[in-house]
Amino acid sequence: MSNDNAPLAGLRIIEISAFVAAPLGAMTLAQLGAEVIRIDPLGGNIDYHRWPLAESGDSLYWASLNKGKRSLTLALDTPEGQALATRLICEPGAGKGILLTNLPARGWMSYEALAQHRPDLIMLRLTGNHDGSAAVDYTVNCASGFPEATGATSEPVNHVLPAWDVAAGLYLATGLLAAERVRNRQGVGQEVTLALSDVMLATVGNLGYIGDVQHNGVSREPLGNYLYGAFGRDFATADGRRVMLAAISNRQWRAIGQATGLADKLEAIGPLMEVDMRDEGGRYHARHAIAAVLEPWFAARSLASIEQRFAGSGVLWGVYRSFAQLVAEDARCSTANPMFQTLVQPGIGDCLVPRSPLNFAARHGLQANVAPILGADTEPVLKALLGLDDATLAALRDSRVIPG
Repeated sequence: MSNDNAPLAGLRIIEISAFVAAPLGAMTLAQLGAEVIRIDPLGGNIDYHRWPLAESGDSLYWASLNKGKRSLTLALDTPEGQALATRLICEPGAGKGILLTNLPARGWMSYEALAQHRPDLIMLRLTGNHDGSAAVDYTVNCASGFPEATGATSEPVNHVLPAWDVAAGLYLATGLLAAERVRNRQGVGQEVTLALSDVMLATVGNLGYIGDVQHNGVSREPLGNYLYGAFGRDFATADGRRVMLAAISNRQWRAIGQATGLADKLEAIGPLMEVDMRDEGGRYHARHAIAAVLEPWFAARSLASIEQRFAGSGVLWGVYRSFAQLVAEDARCSTANPMFQTLVQPGIGDCLVPRSPLNFAARHGLQANVAPILGADTEPVLKALLGLDDATLAALRDSRVIPG
């Protein structure tokens, strides 16, 4: 359902993609009110049945990354299907003529070919490496240095979060809005490319790890669950749970001592180890001693007791949870959080669905949305946007260019 008051109302994006980054980028824009039309080959793209699956066999993964979009399926390996996709991508009008993809952009889908139909075309294209060669989150992550610094041993540990895909999706959304702003000001379109490995490299550089190697000659070593450069670590509770405790500021550090009643013992660590406990670097160097003082306190108390003691204390802490515990225990992951609604996802059933996590001071009526049924919007979109009549649609069905 359109929302003329949404921040991106009037913006139309054609998406031809698969997996995480490009679908996430387009969904981010759809959640802010852009009209996103995803085009897939007949039967769906290679991510259509990706795990996790619902009992029905439908992909929870696909449904979760395509909320708020419209879905077309076309025989993209035929000239007729390619011609229809080209017309949709290059449709004239303000806020249109935008393609987002992470698929090989060659032949009919190259920027040069499409720009012949609309010179001010905007095309956002995700590649693996800057030279166009293939890479995915897993192959990019292993080179980032983070697996070598994760865990407690010299053996690298991969993170299950596809961090580079997620970051790339948000970069794609940002880049698309920047290119659209240029077109509004100057009347010109352009191809914008983003390499997944460059997202990783930019992040490693922006966080100072490249500079640390260059200027200090060091490469961060694995610390287990200790926080690098300040005090933070996980602790086991008496009832078998684990919590994360951190102190970035002096106020947070003092709050730990006050809430646990261990302020004097914690402060005594400074003179013993000749570090300044008012400095986060000093607390980092004394991290093992600090943990030795705190471990028995946590081990003697249940999670409920710790929650009661820390409530309103200013202590910076959190509870470790599995995905199941997150859904069952954390009020932030429920309709108590205005970001969530319970909606019926076709083919799956009731789902807790988030809208955009952005909260605008000016209320735009942004709501959570479900994903479309694959191909369900094919004929309505071709009718409404390209003006195809029933006879033409019937002929396309008969020739298997659109779903029957």
